[in-house]
Amino acid sequence: MNTGLRRIREALTQRFRVYRANRARARSSAIFIGITGSSGKSTSASLLDRILASHGTVHTQVLANTMKSLIATLYKRMGRAGKVDYVVFEAGAYGVDTIRPMAEMLKPHVAVVTMVRLEHFASFRTLENVAREKRALIDALEPGGLAVLNADDPHVMGMASGLRHRFITFGVSENADYHVSDVGAAYPDGLALSIHWRSGKLELKTHLPAEHFWLPVAAAVATALELGVPKENVEASVATFQPLLNRCEVVSVEGGPRFIVDSAKAPWHSINLALEMIAKATVQRKRIVLGQISDYGGSTRKYAQAYTAAREIADEIIYTGDNAHRSRAPQADRECGRFLELRTPKDVSDHIKKTAVPGELILLKSAPNLHLERVALAWKHDVKCWIPACGKKEGCQDCGLFEVPFEEHREFTRNRRLERRRQRFRRLFGG
Repeated sequence: MNTGLRRIREALTQRFRVYRANRARARSSAIFIGITGSSGKSTSASLLDRILASHGTVHTQVLANTMKSLIATLYKRMGRAGKVDYVVFEAGAYGVDTIRPMAEMLKPHVAVVTMVRLEHFASFRTLENVAREKRALIDALEPGGLAVLNADDPHVMGMASGLRHRFITFGVSENADYHVSDVGAAYPDGLALSIHWRSGKLELKTHLPAEHFWLPVAAAVATALELGVPKENVEASVATFQPLLNRCEVVSVEGGPRFIVDSAKAPWHSINLALEMIAKATVQRKRIVLGQISDYGGSTRKYAQAYTAAREIADEIIYTGDNAHRSRAPQADRECGRFLELRTPKDVSDHIKKTAVPGELILLKSAPNLHLERVALAWKHDVKCWIPACGKKEGCQDCGLFEVPFEEHREFTRNRRLERRRQRFRRLFGG
């Protein structure tokens, strides 16, 4: 098939999928909930999914938060799921006018905004532009819809101006409809917090390892309570919720170190939150591995600022990746072993394997391109894919090929696909 015909076929296929997605949305009687924000949206959506599942049937789409994912959610999965009471969709912004088309297709009954920070700097440049992009989800609310807003973020609260829909707020602000207090976390003790609202008070305990998770917890809890979920269901669901893969996921090795894997994203505003989490941890030995910082404007001095803060917290700091040389660590720190500059994740893994102390806590913090989660995976798996940057957006666990050398991925995937076809053929025709 020539290129022109292939493009025509792809365009027609996409049109058909969009048509089917819009029709599925129009026919559905579910309550549609959209969640956006610069951070916390994946945890908010996943926790809300767990809470709502105790009250009805739920379909949730997180992490893959693009228009393509939304079309697939409506076009494919909604049609197969049968009756669904709730649909939760995480909407991510990757540039100007990326949320609006998703919001107009989703037509949410509830829109949640967690926070506004300067993300995707090259596209947005200012906080005001980010806020304008996030607001598109609220502007698409169905008549009688509800906005759930972070009371502590002025750019989020600015979205309430001129809003024709009902809105409620959550936050540590005394004026918040869902007022958060008594926040505390010191690993290995998980996050605990209280939420006060018009009907009383919830005292929540979680497995989340850091205080900053109060925000997505409060967003999910406020949304669930507004949707009529009994508070007993909320408490029980929150108590069993675990961190998402590579988002402050805790990995413990019997007789070895403990990792907090935070390798899914690393915008500048998240660096201090991660360091604060380690600072409050009540363990004797701490190490910090820092890879790529993303989404910031200005010079690369951010790496030096991060090192200055990290050296007050940890016994050893390791920088890795293309910016490992930007720490500006003093020569004395290099000579005494307080700071190490290691170029690749494999180098980091080898070093930690040789020097690990039972019970120590190691933070793995980076943007996803380095896949630092492999350092923790190597303690429980035979990791053979150590290419410094593979170009894949999903984490190594979702990729599933970390035990296969990178140069063999294509052949391995092809053979696996052929074997699955053979198995289907045998099921259909026997033999």
